[in-house]
Formats: sequence, structure tokens, C-alpha cells
Amino acid sequence: MKFDMHCHTKEGSLDGRVGIEDYIRILRDKGFQGMLVTDHNSYDGYRSWKKERENRKDEDDFIVLKGIEYDTINAGHMLVVMPDGIKLRILEVRGMPVSLLITIVHAYGGILGPAHPCGEKYMSFGGTRLFKKSRDSVMRKLDFVETFNACETPESNRAAKELAREYYLPGFGGSDSHKEKCVGLAYTEFADLITCESDLIRAVKKKPPSKLEGNITTEPRRKRSALRIMYWSIPSGSTISFLPCCGRTNAMSEQNIWNLASLAGKAAVAE
Repeated sequence: MKFDMHCHTKEGSLDGRVGIEDYIRILRDKGFQGMLVTDHNSYDGYRSWKKERENRKDEDDFIVLKGIEYDTINAGHMLVVMPDGIKLRILEVRGMPVSLLITIVHAYGGILGPAHPCGEKYMSFGGTRLFKKSRDSVMRKLDFVETFNACETPESNRAAKELAREYYLPGFGGSDSHKEKCVGLAYTEFADLITCESDLIRAVKKKPPSKLEGNITTEPRRKRSALRIMYWSIPSGSTISFLPCCGRTNAMSEQNIWNLASLAGKAAVAE
């Protein structure tokens, strides 16, 4: 099953320019079976799709998974996926330290990993002081790495791939699309049947990936070059492959973080 694993919608991200129904149409036309909605600190894009689906009578075989791109205070952006039926409202309040985020996500059975970890400074884990000081202790608690982001440079993606390899973690490929021309420019392909968030979590947790490689010639956002595409095997022979593109975008006060965290259990509700 072919998924775009990093999608920003107009309904959920301030910098998103593509409505979720347009995502579904474009991705289906490109041969995708699903997408992971990863709006910035918001589930509004997913909520919009769910509300629209409830008003329909027809069945839709395109899979829309609920995720989020969370802005930590000290480790850049993290992609988070919680089990189906669980939504933590604290994940829509940006600014937790990554250690607390990891604790909360894992306590409720979710998974998380760094988005574009070797990309733009402050937005990426690799550009933070924490990465330089405590990289090993954080990486060993994560569940996957975004090893290809269509908005990043080949150098950034190569470094992300090496990071995943070093810690023997599965890789995700996602477009990180905010504009229509970027939708579906990267993908993750699963051999397992993925119909919900819990299926995805089980697939990622099965085993780390093995590596395959291929070559294509394409035109990145800066200059034309021969780009080496990385393929990673996700559980049961699944693969991930990718193509490149473009376009992206206050932390809450530390004294409120622990108060909000203590409410996390009460805020876990059925979606």
C-alpha cells in the first residue's frame, strides 16, 4: 500500500494551500492508497475529513490516517501517530520538551519520529543543541525517522537516512506538501494492509528496515541533478521510495508544560 506520510492541509495548517479532498483526488490519481495527515500542532484537517465522510453515503477505499507534526521546544518537529480512537488534546498545544512528548506518546501506545531531522535549523532535531548534547539518549527512544522529505535537499535526506541506519530505525518518506504541485512527490509503500492508525503502528514496530537503492534523474527545487533515491523495507518486505519539491512555515511557557501534561490522561478521548 502506497502512502504519502507527510501532508499539510488547508483545513489544519496555517501555511497549507491544499484542501484534504483535493489531496485525496490527487493522490488517488497518482496511484496512492492513502495518506497521513500531519498538520502543524492540529487535528483540524483530519476532523474536516471525518466530518465530510460522515455526511456521505458512499464508501471510500482511500485511507486517511490521523497524525500530527508537533513543534517541540528543544528538538524541532516530530511526527506523531496515535492509535485509532485516541486523541490527546495536549498534542495540539505546541512547546513540550521532547522527553515529555516521548513519555506521553508511548504511554498511550503511539509512535513518533523526527521530521526532516537534518534539515532547516530550529525546525529539525539535527540543528538543535539537544542533538549535539544528548542525541543518543533521544534517538534510542524514537520509533522511526523521516528519511526522505520532498522539500529537503539530497544532502539533508542522505544524512537522515544515515541517522536511521545508525539507530536501526524504520524510515518514512513523505512529501511535506503544502502546495498542490508537491502532493505525492514522496511515498512510503507497505506490504502489510494498513486501514487505520493502529495497523500503521503495528507495521512500524514489527522490525527495522533493510535497504534497497535505485537511481533517477529529476529536478530539485534548486538545480537539476541526478538524485539517488533511497528505498527502505518496512515490515514484511514493504518499501519506501521518494522524489523531491518545496514550500513550508511560540512555544508554550515551560511553567505550564507539566500542568498540561498532568491533564493528558483526562484529555485522551475517542476521535
